[in-house]
Amino acid sequence: MCQMCEMSFVGFAEPQEAMLGSYVDALKRGWSPNTIRDVSTETLAELERDQAAYVASLRDDAPLSGKLRLPDGREVQRLPMRTRWIWDGDFCGFIALRWQPGSDDLPPHVLGHIGYAVVPWKRGHGYAKRALRHMLSEARDVGLNHLEISTDPDNVASQRIIIGNGGRFARTFINPTYGPDERQLYKIDLS
Repeated sequence: MCQMCEMSFVGFAEPQEAMLGSYVDALKRGWSPNTIRDVSTETLAELERDQAAYVASLRDDAPLSGKLRLPDGREVQRLPMRTRWIWDGDFCGFIALRWQPGSDDLPPHVLGHIGYAVVPWKRGHGYAKRALRHMLSEARDVGLNHLEISTDPDNVASQRIIIGNGGRFARTFINPTYGPDERQLYKIDLS
């Protein structure tokens, strides 16, 4: 296969142990799967303890028993989540969908239905835009009528990705759980 053809292929898959080598490499290079704070070292330690358990915790059928610790120290119940790794032969990043069953609304501590991050050395190739487009159908599959996605006001690349997938600016807000910084909320209608 030609090199350009390989570069244009982008896939989205549930996290799998077979893909961990490239994922671990991204963590070792300083990429973090958390866009709020760097958790690369913690994630590497978790993988060192039990790779299978880590991957299982990211799969669609992962049990929802368990709590998440928020930056302000509170613990909250996990929401259902679908995580997809972005793949072009190597790990490129992830996109995740979170939701409350039976509702388009999210708890106040959740910044949006979608979170995504692309490793720095794979940015600028449209991977996040394609990943969000892919995740729109998964959001419909779980019964959502619209998505809310937040971004930093200065993250123009992320705003373009959201707008390129039908997003419209809704409002600026501050979520005290994550500090005093303003965020921008966008909505995508799925109907």
